[in-house]
Amino acid sequence: MTKSLEEVHESVSTENKKKGFRKILAFLGPAYLVSVGYMDPGNWATDIAGGSQFGYTLVWVLLMSNLMALLLQSLSARLGIVTQRDLAQASRETYSKYINYILYFLAEIAIAACDLAEVLGMAIGINLLFGIPLLEAVLITVLDTFLLLFLINKGIRKMEAFIIALVAIIGFSFIFEMIFAEPEVHKIFAGLIPSIPNSAALYIAIGIIGATVMPHNLYLHSSLVQTRKFDRTPAGIKQALKYNFIDSTIALNLAFFVNAAILILAAATFHKNGMFEVAEIQDAHKFLEPLLGTKWAPALFAIALIAAGQSSTVTGTLAGQIVMEGYLHFRIQPWVRRIITRLIAIIPAVIVILIYGESVTGKLLILSQVILSLQLGFAIIPLIHFVSDKSKMNGFHISRTTQVVSWIIATIIVSLNAKLVYDEITSWLENSDHPTILWLTVVPLAFGFLALLLYIVFKPFIAKFKAKTVNHSPHNLNLHFSQKKTQEVKNIAVSVDFSNADEAALNHAFELGGMDAKYTLIHIVETVGALMYGIHIHDHETTIDEKLLLEYKKMLSEKGFDIETELGFGKPNKTIPEIINSGNFDILVMGTHGHTGLKDILFGTTVDKLRHKISIPLLIVK
Repeated sequence: MTKSLEEVHESVSTENKKKGFRKILAFLGPAYLVSVGYMDPGNWATDIAGGSQFGYTLVWVLLMSNLMALLLQSLSARLGIVTQRDLAQASRETYSKYINYILYFLAEIAIAACDLAEVLGMAIGINLLFGIPLLEAVLITVLDTFLLLFLINKGIRKMEAFIIALVAIIGFSFIFEMIFAEPEVHKIFAGLIPSIPNSAALYIAIGIIGATVMPHNLYLHSSLVQTRKFDRTPAGIKQALKYNFIDSTIALNLAFFVNAAILILAAATFHKNGMFEVAEIQDAHKFLEPLLGTKWAPALFAIALIAAGQSSTVTGTLAGQIVMEGYLHFRIQPWVRRIITRLIAIIPAVIVILIYGESVTGKLLILSQVILSLQLGFAIIPLIHFVSDKSKMNGFHISRTTQVVSWIIATIIVSLNAKLVYDEITSWLENSDHPTILWLTVVPLAFGFLALLLYIVFKPFIAKFKAKTVNHSPHNLNLHFSQKKTQEVKNIAVSVDFSNADEAALNHAFELGGMDAKYTLIHIVETVGALMYGIHIHDHETTIDEKLLLEYKKMLSEKGFDIETELGFGKPNKTIPEIINSGNFDILVMGTHGHTGLKDILFGTTVDKLRHKISIPLLIVK
């Protein structure tokens, strides 16, 4: 199994740190890299629009979004800490190859869309601060391509320090902005009381929530927590979960402060002065100096914007590396990855600016958020399924209450994002000169996404239901075993698949060997994960099969038989011969039907392949 972000995996030791603040400090860091995604330029437009139109009324939406984000990021961290898998790796082990290809493609599009927002944000900041034309500023953003390579070579702690420094710049910039703006504190607290003045406020609230939780952050967090090396005992894992939750709480509350500061700044300046239509970042920058009476206000605003774009672009590249390695098991050099991601973001930005001019940057930012909205459910829903799975989480699965809250949050976020997407598509259809093309392309694509989303939601529930209804337990098969006292066959291998075929196979084996022979029960796990990772797989089916095999052993041992077990992974026609030829067996006994892929071996040419690969007799029992 390839390690997530292998070059920095478990590179930060926490084991030699004493308890207390130094111990907590060793775990702090990953959530700060994640938090920058919650204050990236894509969030600024919705915050500015919300503050200018409705004053302090929507502060509560930011708080609710932050609480949602905190829960989802803590689930992501839990997955990485407990299973040592990032979200992409967990998906690859769970879903089929083709579903994973689609999920990978969607994740890449989301990362490119996020990078587009960051490119535009940095370019706007450079344009506002230095007066460089926007098109040239977009091209300048290419220069940060090698920054990630430099930082990752210096170690994850140096990268975390760099990001924390940028977050600090953003935070201090807005502290001074708040001092200049002198917001009405009592109205801020009043804004914490939920209220929606009208349908326009609802639309902006949807935009704020939709722009808050970034899908790539869930992939990123589940990987970054694995940079910490800690004691893998239950107590050590429990401690790591606690400290990472503290990390997430601090970092995401800082992100909440920044988003709230942007909204409050817009409320205290634009809304207060009757400027209700300010929604563009450039307009906000332009009006700050005359409204606040200081040249520092727009300068700090632009500096914070550049810092937000730069910090987000570094973490976006890391997320891209994680999804590529996790879904495809394919790795390229980070600098190549950076260039590809950046070009995918820059090319549409340059083309649109050349054709339509600088006034459309706001629309491009909104488009990037819609694309992110489409992908969000495909990250949240698998995550909830994974951390709710008892076998995957080895006892560290989330409680029933947390599951219910998580599904409520997922439903809210996905529903609101679906509404945002629906509204955008409806708008395109109404304003398009060629709606037929949209009906034949965009609409079927949207329905395809909906079908995939429903599949991901219900597939695990259906699989669990089938697992309960299929008669797996050997105690319920009512097997009747015959015993022979004198036989010459002493070492018998029996292939089992936990179906009714086992009864005939085991009875024939016992007739051959009686009570004096040694029996080895062989079962092969054939999941996608088992085919890819072999003995390193720890998926749900493997755990169940291992448990059932041990139940067989216990039950038959109690009847007086000498039983051993062997659990194999991969294709049966390859794995069974390997087990047989490495052991000292006299005969292999197999049944002729079952509910797993074992029956495929026993018919046609496959059984001949198996027969020719083993050096002992093969008894097929009907």
